[in-house]
Amino acid sequence: MTNIILALLQQTTVAPEESAQSGDLLTPNGGLMFWTLVVFLFLFFILGKFVFPKITAAVEAREKALEDAIEGAKRDRDEAARILADQQKQIEAARTEAQKIIVEGRQIGEKLRADMIEETHRQQQAMLERAQREIEGAKENAIAELRREAIELAIAGASKVIEQNLDDQSNRKIVESFLASIPVTPAKRG
Repeated sequence: MTNIILALLQQTTVAPEESAQSGDLLTPNGGLMFWTLVVFLFLFFILGKFVFPKITAAVEAREKALEDAIEGAKRDRDEAARILADQQKQIEAARTEAQKIIVEGRQIGEKLRADMIEETHRQQQAMLERAQREIEGAKENAIAELRREAIELAIAGASKVIEQNLDDQSNRKIVESFLASIPVTPAKRG
């Protein structure tokens, strides 16, 4: 094999004067093309054996990392959507609970208001009844006082008429029985 390579090298070797004469790079040269092809294949083999697998592995690793990142982003987005839905449900439940509490508060407030109004009416009624009893008692006291005064005046008048001093106790009983027999008519208010 080395003999073949040497023979090829001798055939493709161009004398420096011939290369100076041809000087055109665009003119096809078989030896140069052969060695370019050999170097290319050698480099391609070396790169294919050592470099391309590493590049391919790096590209595949990068591609897998991107796919994992995309998948993770999808999972995160789905999780965020689920959490958002849960939070919206909780917010809605809180709103419903708040509305319920507001309604209950209004009902309790209305009930308290009605109870307070009822209690006020009861107190008013009790005060009116107490005032009527007090007025009735004061009226009865006033009537009794007027009767006593009337008795005193009647006795005093009768004493003057008869010109003698009658027994105060028996006279008082006679006048009281007479006044008690008189019906009491309530005074008309204007």
